[in-house]
Amino acid sequence: MFAAAAVGSLAASNAAARYASIEQPTWAPPPWLFGPVWTVLYVTIALAGWLAWRRVGFSPALVAWVVQLVLNAAWTPLFFAAGRYGLAFAEVVLLWLAIGATVLFFRRVSRPAAALMLPYWAWVTFAAALNYSVWQLNG
Repeated sequence: MFAAAAVGSLAASNAAARYASIEQPTWAPPPWLFGPVWTVLYVTIALAGWLAWRRVGFSPALVAWVVQLVLNAAWTPLFFAAGRYGLAFAEVVLLWLAIGATVLFFRRVSRPAAALMLPYWAWVTFAAALNYSVWQLNG
């Protein structure tokens, strides 16, 4: 969990300036909102993983959880560091699917763990729409 957050943080070191410099849709949130939102989401993602791990140990459910974390960590460098908005969009679609798979796996082993992943899935849905819009406006 900390590794995914650290990779994202390092890749996003210039994110506020990059975010401010690109053309965005009118409904894009202000840059200051991302830090608090991701802090809360990372806590819920970690708690969900812990609940599932406690129930079944390292299992297919935890493999799905790790896969979505790796995809989560990969998005920030693609979008902010590389400025590859189209590739970042393709990657966030894979992330969205991986979160969905994780929710399904978690639902079988711990309904609270699955529920804790839902705000994250919703935020990534919003982030994917924002990524797509940025790609179209700046492509």
